[in-house]
Amino acid sequence: MEEKISSVPSERAVLAGIVSYGSDAFIDVDDIIDISAFTLEENQIIYTCAKKLLENSSSIDLPSILSAAQDVGLSEAFRDRVPKGYIKALLNFDVRLENVRQHAVKLKKLEIARDIRRRAKKIISSISDVTGDETIDTLISIGETPFFELSSSLNNSVEDKPIALGEDVDEYVEYLKENKGSMLGVSSGFSRYDQAIGGGFRRKCVDLIAARPKTGKSMLADNIGLHISKNLNIPVLILDTEMSKEDHINRLLARFSGISINDVSTGKFSDTDGGKEKISQAAEKFKKIPLDYITIAGKPFEETLSIIRRWIVKRVGFDKNGRTNDCMIVYDYLKLMHSDQINDSMKEFQVLGFQITQLHNFAVQYDVPCLSFVQLNRDGITKESTDVVSGSDRLIWLCSSFSIFKTKSDEEIAEDNGASGNRKLVPVVARHGAGLSDDYDYINMLMRGEVATIIEGQTKNELLNSNSQQKDGFDNTVKKQESFSFDASHENEEKPF
Repeated sequence: MEEKISSVPSERAVLAGIVSYGSDAFIDVDDIIDISAFTLEENQIIYTCAKKLLENSSSIDLPSILSAAQDVGLSEAFRDRVPKGYIKALLNFDVRLENVRQHAVKLKKLEIARDIRRRAKKIISSISDVTGDETIDTLISIGETPFFELSSSLNNSVEDKPIALGEDVDEYVEYLKENKGSMLGVSSGFSRYDQAIGGGFRRKCVDLIAARPKTGKSMLADNIGLHISKNLNIPVLILDTEMSKEDHINRLLARFSGISINDVSTGKFSDTDGGKEKISQAAEKFKKIPLDYITIAGKPFEETLSIIRRWIVKRVGFDKNGRTNDCMIVYDYLKLMHSDQINDSMKEFQVLGFQITQLHNFAVQYDVPCLSFVQLNRDGITKESTDVVSGSDRLIWLCSSFSIFKTKSDEEIAEDNGASGNRKLVPVVARHGAGLSDDYDYINMLMRGEVATIIEGQTKNELLNSNSQQKDGFDNTVKKQESFSFDASHENEEKPF
């Protein structure tokens, strides 16, 4: 027979406190426990009746309890299950008001212990159905998901009550004074983009960048991940749905060395002047940076979240206060993994909506920043608004910023003969940032695909203002943006444009 995880004396002490002290005791315990904290049926009935009664009263007596039982439809259960004289016995139970909460805390811990045992049984049952065809990540997820869900629910329950916003404001102001900084979040390496979205990638937030296929979004992800991991020494996890590990290595070796990706991937660098030395130096730099990669192609989204959890626990860690250390998650990119995710009752945009919801909740729970990429629909070829992304509504609701990365049109490139780059980054909406100067502004970007490099330039309006100033000074020539330049040997330096 299974031994009960309970404390009958503590259950009675809590009920005795509520019956004796009324709302004074109930307020002390209501934020900790509910009916599931009690294991005896009679105690569950009394707690339910007392809770109902104290909605409109501050004290409890036997007639009131009986009336409350009738109101909640438990009069018959009260008569059959609650022993005669039990309420009187509770009134005579000697418990001090200041001790009632301590007993409630004990009941909550015992409830958690029962929940853990229940989840462990569920794991044993689920693991018994394993066929051997599952992936290792799937098996690990079976074991860890129930307990991560428990941890999440406990974290939510702790914060699930109103707090006075001004209560700790003095301490917060002092913290701001002692921790001055120009960047609220993790810098992307692109200063204008950082400013537009409100100071880089913030904790508890998911920022979205949308692009059409073959535009360079994975290259943008690599450049951002490289800046954060190398220049800021912050661990970065790149979750990729399409590219292989070798593809990323080839790109980053090209980025470090300045040798073309084709020469790196084919080994032809060894035939070029200084090629071997440059690649060797690039490899040495590469090995020292905290940049991690994993392919998630074909994996269920829940399994992907389990992978991120394990990475945070094993690679990132927590500080002495239990807060996740600085890190960055780059998800490339949100999409359906299986066609069977779409059915008559679940459309593609709904599935993507659930994914961004889960990703947002994960970022909040683990206090981490996340940059995710998403595919533009065909409208994104000509339009630059929030309705050009697949599953747009829910994605836009939950993201902290939404930007579009796209190839410049022939007309835009012809304006200055390509001197302002071949790509543009358009911050469309931002919860924390001011965006750019107007709805038609964008950040000029230069993508040098052969060496996997993306460089930020000036905004469109900055260039227009610069040209206007030149003309006001009686110089009627149109000033072009200074040429983009990149020197692989100094790639860790900030490059103002």
